[in-house]
Amino acid sequence: MTELFRAGWHVGRVVARRPETASAVRLEIDVPTWPGNHAGSHLDIRLTAPDGYQASRSYSIASSGPATRVVLAVDEVTSGEVSPYLVHDLQEGDELEVHGPLGRYFVWMPEDADPAPVQLISGGSGVVPLFAMADARERQPHGADFRLLYSARTPDDVFFASELGELTQTQVDIVHTRRSPIGSPRQPGRLTRESLAELTFPAEVAPRIFVCGPTPFVETVSGWLSELGHGAARIRTERFGGSG
Repeated sequence: MTELFRAGWHVGRVVARRPETASAVRLEIDVPTWPGNHAGSHLDIRLTAPDGYQASRSYSIASSGPATRVVLAVDEVTSGEVSPYLVHDLQEGDELEVHGPLGRYFVWMPEDADPAPVQLISGGSGVVPLFAMADARERQPHGADFRLLYSARTPDDVFFASELGELTQTQVDIVHTRRSPIGSPRQPGRLTRESLAELTFPAEVAPRIFVCGPTPFVETVSGWLSELGHGAARIRTERFGGSG
């Protein structure tokens, strides 16, 4: 039976933080009352100013399972109200209000009976919930074939770079749009329908597909997938804007 984690408000304490990219930070938050979460879930963070003003934003969770330590990777939106504080001002030992886990549509569960391959496609920081899925798959001795196609500007903009390089259950392909790694056989350039077809499971094997990234990226990729013969019911999307 699939476990459903009940959402609620919790107070967590930052136990670790480090730069993820030049514009993003990785946060580990200990939340004693956290019920656990499925891979692909998200949560809301609420900040309260001294004058009582509150701002909240949703962030994908990079961890999954029953643990009470939640991992986030937050990319700064310079005009935002929440992400600049999380990236620049939040310190180890600080407390945060979090609400979750949220989201049952855009999740992958190891006990899923569907044996079809799983295709993950991300743009920029949209890799966060997809990394959680690949990481969850890594902990399973058997299961569906996994592939991850990740579009990032440069090698320095890749989230979870070392962890992605250590995955053994997921084939990882990274398309760099502005600068490729030294020695890479692939020239930098934006993802195209042709490269998408080359680097993903074909429609004939009916993969389950998860696409996450900025709204224009998700809409473009979803359109290409449909043109390549993938059924709409097999494609799940999650998109984000720039409100941060």
